[in-house]
Amino acid sequence: MSSGAIGTAARPVAAPGPGGLLRRQWPWLAALAVAVVVPWVAFDWSTGRHSGFAVSMLSQIGIMIVFALSYNMLMGQAGLLSFGHAVFLGLGGYVTAHVITASKNGVPLPLELTPLVGGLGGLAFAVVLGYFATKQRATAFAMITLGIGELVTSCALMFKTFFGGEGGVSTNRMTGHSLFGLAYAAPIQVYYLIVAWTALSVVAMLLLTRTPLGRMANACRDNFERAQFVGYDPAMVRFFQFALSGAFAGIAGALYTLTYEIVTYDTVAGPLSANALLMTYIGGVGVFAGPVVGAVLIVLLQSWVSLLSNSWLVYAGVLFILMVTFAPMGLTGLVMMHQPIWRSGRMGRLVGPYLRLLVPGLLVVMGFVLVVELCSFLTIGAAQGKSLTLGKLTVDPRSAAPWLVAGALLVGGGAWLRLAARSFAAAWHAVTEHVKAAGAQA
Repeated sequence: MSSGAIGTAARPVAAPGPGGLLRRQWPWLAALAVAVVVPWVAFDWSTGRHSGFAVSMLSQIGIMIVFALSYNMLMGQAGLLSFGHAVFLGLGGYVTAHVITASKNGVPLPLELTPLVGGLGGLAFAVVLGYFATKQRATAFAMITLGIGELVTSCALMFKTFFGGEGGVSTNRMTGHSLFGLAYAAPIQVYYLIVAWTALSVVAMLLLTRTPLGRMANACRDNFERAQFVGYDPAMVRFFQFALSGAFAGIAGALYTLTYEIVTYDTVAGPLSANALLMTYIGGVGVFAGPVVGAVLIVLLQSWVSLLSNSWLVYAGVLFILMVTFAPMGLTGLVMMHQPIWRSGRMGRLVGPYLRLLVPGLLVVMGFVLVVELCSFLTIGAAQGKSLTLGKLTVDPRSAAPWLVAGALLVGGGAWLRLAARSFAAAWHAVTEHVKAAGAQA
């Protein structure tokens, strides 16, 4: 009960109505509306077809959102650093592939319900593996999950009956069983199925954060000794959180199988677990929506930027280092830092300082991109007989001019950015002090 409610207990407090609930959840509703509409932006009306690339990328975003949020159930909510979370996505995908094949051969399971099978598969494996992993925490837990990831990856290559070896397990999603009479031959139909299951998974994981288990996971993350002192078993809390996290990762694996109709050992390997870590940290572990933002950003880097540059992994790695070093709460954490300033009506005082950061920041980014592309071309592009083109300008990396330009942008922009950063820090300090003073007076 809030302090303002003390002394007025005799007066009934009105529960928030549906209108108030919808107003509070408008960002999620807006995101859902965008997800429904955005495939039609790339629709080719002359041929009557959706862009295959756009639909594939959007489908991957939906899958990775579920996967990143399931990872955040461990990292963000329970404070458990896992290096093998892809295991449950992959195992859920393998189970789904075998069930789809069985469904095509006569088991009447509607395709819309197969993500439940993947979730149950991920849950079952998470219960077994989590029984051992969650007995430890911190570094020991991370090392156990790393070992689990390597173990399952090795098994995927050795045991062909279930995993299919290097070729994986192929399936066909057109089983003929559907609740709505759909064939799911078109990728756009699968995309909207992914949207539906992503929305359901997001709602379920959001509600889980508000349950006693979610609260105790936060408590064990912050101070497991105090949680144990008040009568809770931190190992049991970790176990339940681990199991549920594996279930949602299994749903992501099932959606992956429905999209690509094949599951290989790559889905349980370390790089995909590293992706989950990147998405969660870059988006922000302290805010529920953080992994969603991180998933969108990383998939865009992988799907879109990778078409423009062979060095997209460099950009993703540098972004991760910058976020962990200067913004450990991620992109959404940076946004939430401005919330008190916005509420106090002083956001306008930071517009000028931000604009003064913009130009030198862009110069530094341009210089860095130019250096990376020049180095990449000398090692990769030249051997392939390609020419380096930036926009409409063809650049010769063997001449001194582009290197001098890149150096000038980095050095000059960096010096300018340093001065602008000092000015911004002073402005930020002044505004936050005003906000604190106003809060103290209130």
